[in-house]
Formats: sequence, structure tokens, C-alpha cells
Amino acid sequence: MKTKLTLVVEDEVIYNAKIYAKKKEESLSSLVENYLKAVAVNGKVEKNKTKKLHPSIAKLKGIINLPKNFDYKKELGKILLERYNKLK
Repeated sequence: MKTKLTLVVEDEVIYNAKIYAKKKEESLSSLVENYLKAVAVNGKVEKNKTKKLHPSIAKLKGIINLPKNFDYKKELGKILLERYNKLK
């Protein structure tokens, strides 16, 4: 049985979701339904299940070795500061 669901979502999110759905040749309703199926199993939200990576991402896994104490947020901050300080 199908039931109608009304959602309140930001306009930009809806716009982008419609574009994505059109590219995938799928309805927005089916995208939402599939997402809800993916996050909830038997009425319970899966918390510990590891997400399967997209194959193009999975093949990148492990190609770089970083030190244990690598702080990506700090490094990203430095890069963004360099990039956007030049605009002033």
C-alpha cells in the first residue's frame, strides 16, 4: 500500500533533488522512498552498519598514508586561508 507524505524542505534542496532525479531517470518520490528504506530496517534505524562505498571511491581507499596525528581540518583551514586571503 502506498501512502502520500508531505514534507517541508528548502526550495534549493528540492530544486537540486529534482535535477538529480531527472539525471537518474527516477522520480523524486522513489528517491525518497529508497533513501528511507536504506536508513531504516524493520522500523529500526541502523546505527552501526557500515556504508558501502561507490566503486570509484572504493578504489581510492588506502592510496595515501598519513601520519596518525594528521589533522585534516587544520590543513584544510590553512589551504582555505591561503586561497581566500588573496581576494582581499
